[in-house]
Amino acid sequence: MTLRSVRFKQVDVFTSQPFKGNPLAVIFDADALDTAQMQAIARWTNLSETVFLLAPTDERADYRVRIFTTQGELPFAGHPTIGSAHAFLDSGRTPKTPGRLVQECGAGLVELALQVEAHDGLPAQWAFAAPPATVTPLPATQYDALRAALRSDAIDFEAQPCGVDNGAPWIVVRLASAQDVLALDIDYEALAAVAASVGGQGLAAYGPHAADGPATFEVRCLMTGLGKGEDPVTGSANAAIALLLAQQNRRPGERYTVRQGTAMGRDGRVSVSYDDAADTIWIGGAALTVVDGSIRIA
Repeated sequence: MTLRSVRFKQVDVFTSQPFKGNPLAVIFDADALDTAQMQAIARWTNLSETVFLLAPTDERADYRVRIFTTQGELPFAGHPTIGSAHAFLDSGRTPKTPGRLVQECGAGLVELALQVEAHDGLPAQWAFAAPPATVTPLPATQYDALRAALRSDAIDFEAQPCGVDNGAPWIVVRLASAQDVLALDIDYEALAAVAASVGGQGLAAYGPHAADGPATFEVRCLMTGLGKGEDPVTGSANAAIALLLAQQNRRPGERYTVRQGTAMGRDGRVSVSYDDAADTIWIGGAALTVVDGSIRIA
């Protein structure tokens, strides 16, 4: 068997500290790989997502990505978008437009913007423009089932739970407090049924911190579809939450912050900002390279 080597990075996303965010495997120069090979590599890395960088097919894009979980391919995901941008730039490549990147993926073209330059040993922070989403409100007839699935009486039904699909489908649920989010101990089988009723493949739960807390909201993402368990820090889910906050007239201002991964011993940080003039929600954070080398592929 002849093996070839291609460049590989493992990136920690939504953190400025190694091992505190969400890891992402990035495979470069993946144009010669087929879908089965990509899926096999994603199963082997055993991370929540593995990204394959390819030449773009749209001249407006800087690069193209295919995103795989251990179970299947996603048209879009948030932490792979931030992580791919970091890996692309960290490899020495340059954007077509300074301070901007355009990613081509299964969901179309996704724009990224530089929010904070690297400084004082801290990595740069990039943000992606949240892609369009479909929203499906959860019927009130499902509220008791949701309470039972979450094993919680702290659900804030004044913010109606909804399925939100922006390429990664979530059921978004607001709880009374950050502490209630951290206390969740869900029934995965029961939650899968409730989430599926609105097209979701996982729970994006959020709750407010106190005014002097570490962030505006605490978030947890618990997957029921492509994989099972908790995702450390999740860009697509935070985009879904931000959209519902705006639609339900509950957004806390033009900008807010999120802490995620606490229950897993992580300390992920996400920034959210609203550009009302452009009707755009920006989901941002830092990323850094933890492993840099090559991977051998048959």
